[in-house]
Amino acid sequence: MTGELFVGLMSGTSLDGVDAVLSDLAGPKPRLLAYAHLPFDPALRRELLALNTPGVNEIERAALAGNELAKSYAAAVADLLVRSKTPATEVRGIGCHGQTVRHRPERGYTTQLGNAALLAELTGIRVVADFRSRDVAAGGQGAPLAPAFHAAAFADAAEDRVAINLGGIANLSVLPRHGKVTGFDSGPGNCLLDLWAARHLGAPHDDRGSWAAGGRADPELLARMLQDPYFAALPPKSTGRDLFNETWLGNMLRGGEDPRTVQATLLELTARSLANAIVRHCAGARRLIACGGGTKNDALMRRLAELAAPAALVTSEGHGIDPQQVEAAAFAWLAKQAVDGAAGNLPSVTGARGARVLGAIYPG
Repeated sequence: MTGELFVGLMSGTSLDGVDAVLSDLAGPKPRLLAYAHLPFDPALRRELLALNTPGVNEIERAALAGNELAKSYAAAVADLLVRSKTPATEVRGIGCHGQTVRHRPERGYTTQLGNAALLAELTGIRVVADFRSRDVAAGGQGAPLAPAFHAAAFADAAEDRVAINLGGIANLSVLPRHGKVTGFDSGPGNCLLDLWAARHLGAPHDDRGSWAAGGRADPELLARMLQDPYFAALPPKSTGRDLFNETWLGNMLRGGEDPRTVQATLLELTARSLANAIVRHCAGARRLIACGGGTKNDALMRRLAELAAPAALVTSEGHGIDPQQVEAAAFAWLAKQAVDGAAGNLPSVTGARGARVLGAIYPG
């Protein structure tokens, strides 16, 4: 096999596991050769979720969780190489986003777990990790980082487009025919929906949004949620579980709400905050290209399509990449940028002082 082969690894705020892709980046558009998904061990998932908030002995716990993550990442890489019959020696690098447990760019730091040194040791392949820190050091948000890849994969000179990632946090990339690519986190994607489903359904998520679809959003609760200052803040901006978490949701509730009504309201919050952001910042878009786990939520996709009309809402599958694989593919692309010494951030997105090569490189 020949080409520019890179592996991308992503485990996002949804905490559902590791997405891994093997991508050939030799041509103008990425060509995905193999995909693997490795669900998190339940104990590791619980620990990663717990590490999003301060706790006892968290430095050691974070280090140990990082080691376990590295082992999961290495297993996903091994699966990819077997599926594609690719020798490790033909892979130029692994782009590993790591698991975000703190994202505080306003305080000058962002933290992703993963132990890249151990991953390089286990795979024998060069690893690029810690992509966000250099952008933060340059005064940027460190997120979202996918817009540069979205532009490479989905932009079209004949049409204004928006790429939407429906992960734990929702973000969008504005891909105009003319002018700079921009993007930002619009607010919660699946994180609050999944939290509420876990509490009341005992399931990791509301399958296809069917529970929410059977309820009706509470206008007063929705209005309180949308009054959070984050939604009105101008880009560049990014967010995560540091803000949109169980405490945030608890502060919005008055007590005694019907659980299904709350789920329907949370679905409306995700759809409405995205639609509002699109109208405010990219009203000329004619095509919305959705990716991420939230594309499996039929009720969410239906509602977003209604709010976004007349723009057409499609998934990234129609543009050559499975929705579940886009973010991992983005970090394969970012790894190539780093190995080639090319910038990976877009100052027009993150607010950094300039273009920067992103990531720390650990030789294989």
